[in-house]
Amino acid sequence: MRTAILAAMATFLLGQPAQRAAEPADNRMMLTIFLRHDQTKTLDEIRAHLEKTGFTASFPPPGVEVVSWYVMMGIGQVVTVRFPAEKLREVNRMIEQKAWGAYRTEFYPTYDYKAVAEQERAKRANQGH
Repeated sequence: MRTAILAAMATFLLGQPAQRAAEPADNRMMLTIFLRHDQTKTLDEIRAHLEKTGFTASFPPPGVEVVSWYVMMGIGQVVTVRFPAEKLREVNRMIEQKAWGAYRTEFYPTYDYKAVAEQERAKRANQGH
């Protein structure tokens, strides 16, 4: 049962069939993190908190690749990272220890859909739709 649940989770997180998700060749996952500004603080106070906790120097942790990092006006920052699945706890703990107090956080497992969408669009174009 546990193996089936893990395989299903891997399929969801990695966007590939469960049989391939279990292969050790590439167990990386993507995670989108919403860093919502604490609007009770000024930008200078937020920056000071991040410097004090070491977030600025520590993020991303070693072995974690930043895929994208956007500022969303009125929200804060949205960062998508890619890393080996076994680093999930490390990423979570780092955010909890160093970003909380400056940001409210939300985490979303993420996968790249761009190639699939492009294939679907091309297929529809070839079918005359």
